[in-house]
Amino acid sequence: MNFSYEPNRIFATGTEGKVIAEVTFPNVGDNVVNINHTFVDQSLRGQGIASILLDEAYKEIKKQNKKVTLTCSYAVKWFEQHSSCKDILVR
Repeated sequence: MNFSYEPNRIFATGTEGKVIAEVTFPNVGDNVVNINHTFVDQSLRGQGIASILLDEAYKEIKKQNKKVTLTCSYAVKWFEQHSSCKDILVR
């Protein structure tokens, strides 16, 4: 899957231009973003795409030297399962 990158957003679109996968992480403070939304189209669920999105978000946020808070329930679970990525969490 090919992802597109915008400030505070990583997403993929289908052939008709409809968003089929997305993670958003708006700024909430100086060098702090909030992962507040993860979406995968029903037709693609169960393929690990949400996890790939979160991994991409982690890499992008880390590259920008930012910290992250989590209000998306999927992101909370993902970070619990990926302890090596907790270095960017606001403590």
